[in-house]
Amino acid sequence: MTTVRVPAGWPATEEQALAVQDELRRRVVRDEPGPPPGTGYVTGVDVAYDDERDVVAAAAVVLDAASLDTVAEATAVGRISFPYVPGLLAFREIPTVLAALDALPCPPGLVVCDGYGLAHPRRFGLASHLGVLTGLPTIGVAKNPFAFTHDEPGHPRGSSSPLLAGDEEVGRALRTRDGVKPVFVSVGHRVRLDTACAHVLRLTPSYRLPESTRRADALCRRALRETAGA
Repeated sequence: MTTVRVPAGWPATEEQALAVQDELRRRVVRDEPGPPPGTGYVTGVDVAYDDERDVVAAAAVVLDAASLDTVAEATAVGRISFPYVPGLLAFREIPTVLAALDALPCPPGLVVCDGYGLAHPRRFGLASHLGVLTGLPTIGVAKNPFAFTHDEPGHPRGSSSPLLAGDEEVGRALRTRDGVKPVFVSVGHRVRLDTACAHVLRLTPSYRLPESTRRADALCRRALRETAGA
């Protein structure tokens, strides 16, 4: 497990964080198709918090995209690096997530974040932020639609409907299990939305949430418990 310090010069105020978002957002790449589903590696990242101890634990779990077998995993624990401000949650998580990714023994391939990419009030959620900083292809898969609107997708698995900010499609509501509440997929960096949705369907053979997210969630929670024990 890697221990992380808050990086020197990390934004400390809402104004500083908004300025960083504005600068980095211009670097998001939306016109690359992304890696073909079922090929290479797919890595899930997730975090767990202990606000009382001011600690955040991050996990990165690499899956073989074809078999969904776990190939590698890594964790990192550090201090929460930014106060809670809606729309700026990435600044609380990114230092530890980057450390977990850096600790992996293999390239992560496509990175799947538990959260948002372009489906964000300023079109720059965690998946986009992480993608721009690392150069990796990234997507966001969220459990709820944030403040955006959508029609209910069809009942069968694979049905989808646009996630809308006015007339702008910022993501998709995607049904990963017949009749089960959809997940909300958005582009992060260097992946098109159709490709992102195809990846998510391959990652959900048995459950609503991607296997990448499920395994990263379990691992970061375990890492957080181990820090409490230590």
